[in-house]
Amino acid sequence: MLHVVPALLILIAGLLTGGAWAQDKAHAAAPKYGGTYRRPLVNNPSTLDPALIGDIYGFTVAQQIFDGLVQYDGSLTIIPAIAQSWKGSRDGLNWLFFLRKGVKFHNGREVVADDVVYSFTRILDPKTNSKAAEVFLKVKGARDFVEGRAKTVQGLHALDRYTVQIELAEASAPFVASLAMGYIKIVPREAIEELGPAFGLRPVGTGPFKFVRWKKDEEIALEANQDYYAGRPFLDRLEYKVYPGAPWDKIFASFESGGVEDTVIPAAELERVQENRRYQFVRRPILGTRFLGLNTSQGPLANPLVRQAVSYAIDREALVRDIHKNRYKSAHGFLPPGTYGYDPQFRPFPYDPQRARALLVKAGYPGGKGLPVLQLWSSVRPPDIEREHEAIKKYLADVGIQLELHYNTNWPSFNSQVYEGKFPIFRYSWVADLPEPDNFLYRLFHSQSRNNMTRYRNDRVDHLLDRARAEQIYLKRIDLYRQAEKLIMEDSPLIPLSYLNYERLFQPYVRSVEVSALGDPYIPMRKIWLAK
Repeated sequence: MLHVVPALLILIAGLLTGGAWAQDKAHAAAPKYGGTYRRPLVNNPSTLDPALIGDIYGFTVAQQIFDGLVQYDGSLTIIPAIAQSWKGSRDGLNWLFFLRKGVKFHNGREVVADDVVYSFTRILDPKTNSKAAEVFLKVKGARDFVEGRAKTVQGLHALDRYTVQIELAEASAPFVASLAMGYIKIVPREAIEELGPAFGLRPVGTGPFKFVRWKKDEEIALEANQDYYAGRPFLDRLEYKVYPGAPWDKIFASFESGGVEDTVIPAAELERVQENRRYQFVRRPILGTRFLGLNTSQGPLANPLVRQAVSYAIDREALVRDIHKNRYKSAHGFLPPGTYGYDPQFRPFPYDPQRARALLVKAGYPGGKGLPVLQLWSSVRPPDIEREHEAIKKYLADVGIQLELHYNTNWPSFNSQVYEGKFPIFRYSWVADLPEPDNFLYRLFHSQSRNNMTRYRNDRVDHLLDRARAEQIYLKRIDLYRQAEKLIMEDSPLIPLSYLNYERLFQPYVRSVEVSALGDPYIPMRKIWLAK
């Protein structure tokens, strides 16, 4: 059985706070075609090749260009996409996917079963170096292919033009749900072979919008796919305006002058916006956590006692209350509310500077003596984030840990350095692209995961996460994930700061925006229309 998170679908049309909605109810009953929607994007994506995307910026754009076999609806139920239906064997090892006929790539060619086999094999191929490869490692023959003992993947078959068979060597509870993730899209072999690495700069998919151009640091432009299988989008054009480094004051000013259709709200503007009610304001929890990652592979942070001291030294509640004005919920565990396994009583590291000092003594750094200056790196630096970093610096200084603050607002460069282990401490956010604890715990903490940014290693955690993936009984899976999270947090490879909310303003003429618990990348832009 497929388990999904019971997340409420937010239809902005039903929850408007601005006055513009009441002025023209006729538009609500009669969506219209046309217009350009301009969205702020606070960093350049690293790539738009779905198999290689490693950031929310790339997902946000690529989700509109590509389709997978399946997709999430607003309540995070798995529904058809390129596959119009599917069925699985009772043991969960054999899956058949039946493709829609007439789905076309943006180059005009019809999608067939061979394209699915090619796309999934490409993700597995070590030459691709896709972070999504682990999704398919339980496919029969996948490890033989990855390790060079076979030229094809035994468990991937095109049975006929429109039927795909996937055989698993071992059952995996979230397998079908994982096929809805932003990485797992269907791509045309001929475009990959023709363009090579440039495919990530000039992508070709099947989605509701076609790629037009990408001007670095300025704009990514898409246009409506007139031949989309579910009907063309209402919008003629979708333009992502790039603002490197998240200068929210600048973006908000552009929004107020009519330059973009939506914006995040700077902390200083929140109260005015809520009182004014001129715009449409949407806030809802999403499955995401903001944290400080600690490089566990070298230097003093390789010592878990030092990492624990850092964790005890930071007052999360005060950061949320005093700097972010309670816009977020302070985080103590890594799994956010709404995720299976989330425990609201789990608080392994309450603010305790005295305990932090004691741990430094135990680690051989009494009062911080002998401890080198640590560096915290961030890709964003809006005023509230800079204030938060200064507060963290003071908390650590209070227990004897000296901290330097550094910024690299070139997102692709910053992200590469994170994955290369260049930073002792780095600021990061993780938003689920699968509503499962596996998407948080396995992806970031299993020793074999390509997303293990902190280089964390714990054999007991690996064992628990492997067992949880194979466990078919829901309550047993939850218990395994909770055990794993407890061990991970005790080792402190990261410091959770706050759980994320989706909080955004929309212009009063924007209609039919759907926001799920997966947040911004999964908004179906094809449904949006402009009442102006």
